[in-house]
Amino acid sequence: MSAPLALDADAVFAACGPTAAVEAITAALTAGLDPAADPPRHAVPLRSGQFLLMPSEGASGSGYVGVKVATVAPDNPARGLPRVQASYLLFDAGTLGLVAVLDGTALTTLRTPAVSVAAVAPRLLAGTGPVAVAVYGAGPQAHGHVATLAAVLAPHRPVGSVSHLVRDGHRARARTVDGAEVVPLDGPRARDVVSAADVVVCATSARTPLFDADLIAATAAVIAVGSHEPDARELPAALLARATVVVEDVATALREAGDVCLAIDEQAVRPADLTPMRDVVTGRTRPDPGRPLVFKSVGMSWEDLVVAEAVLRGFRTLRR
Repeated sequence: MSAPLALDADAVFAACGPTAAVEAITAALTAGLDPAADPPRHAVPLRSGQFLLMPSEGASGSGYVGVKVATVAPDNPARGLPRVQASYLLFDAGTLGLVAVLDGTALTTLRTPAVSVAAVAPRLLAGTGPVAVAVYGAGPQAHGHVATLAAVLAPHRPVGSVSHLVRDGHRARARTVDGAEVVPLDGPRARDVVSAADVVVCATSARTPLFDADLIAATAAVIAVGSHEPDARELPAALLARATVVVEDVATALREAGDVCLAIDEQAVRPADLTPMRDVVTGRTRPDPGRPLVFKSVGMSWEDLVVAEAVLRGFRTLRR
C-alpha cells in the first residue's frame, strides 16, 4: 500500500479553486446526496479546549469516506495562535485505508463559502447588473465569500462594490483586498451600505444581531456562517420572519443554528418554515423573489468530504 498523500494549505488551494468547490457541492446534491444522513458532529472536552470530530460517508458510490478532526483552543489567540486548527483524513470507502491527509483549516476556508454560494447562486444568477456585497467581518471567511461570489458570478454578472463592516477599521485595512471599502460598524455609512447590498455576508463571532431587520432589501440574499452554537446568532429574528430561510439540513439547524433556534423560541419562524438547501440547489423549491433569502450555515461533515474529494481529483490532475 502506498503512503497517504499529505496536502498542505497551498496544495489544497492549488488543486481546487472556488468555482470547482461550488460545482462539487452542487453536483453532489443534484446527484442525490442527503445531508440528513450525516452523523452529528461530536465535541470532546479537553483541558485546553475541545476536539470536534466530523465524520461522513457522503453519497453511496463516491469512493471515499472521511473525518475532520478540529481542535478549539480558546486561549490560543492570546498566544498568537489560531483558535481553531484542523486536519482532514480521507479514506478509501471500500478498504478504509488512508488515502490523504489534508490541511483541514484550508479545506474549511474553501468549503464554507462554496456551500454558501451554492445555496444563494440561483437567486443571484436570476438578477442582472453588478452585485453589491456587504460583509460583516474581515477574516478568512469574509474574504473567502467575496472571492467565491466573484468567481462564480463572473461569467454572468460582476461583483461591484465590496464593503467590510468592522469594529476595528485600522486592523481590517491590512487584511482587506484591493478595492474593498472598510466601514466602521458604528459609523454613518454602515446603514446605507447594508440597505444597498444585494448580498450580506455575516462571518463574525457575534452572539447578538449585527443589524436591524428592516435594513435588508426584499431582493437581497443574507448569508450567516459565524457560529454553530444554539445560543449565538448574527441575524435578528424579525429578518427570518420576513425571509425564506434556507438551511443545510433542518434537524441540524434545529440543533446547532442559533439564528434559527432563537428565532423559533421568539415565535418568529417555525421549523416547518425552514427550507433544505438541497431543495433550492436542485430547483425543487423556488424561493419567493419578493422576500429576502436567508442562508444559515453551521458547517456539516458531508461538505468537507465532497470538497476533499474535489481537492484530490484536482491534485491528481495537476500531477499528470
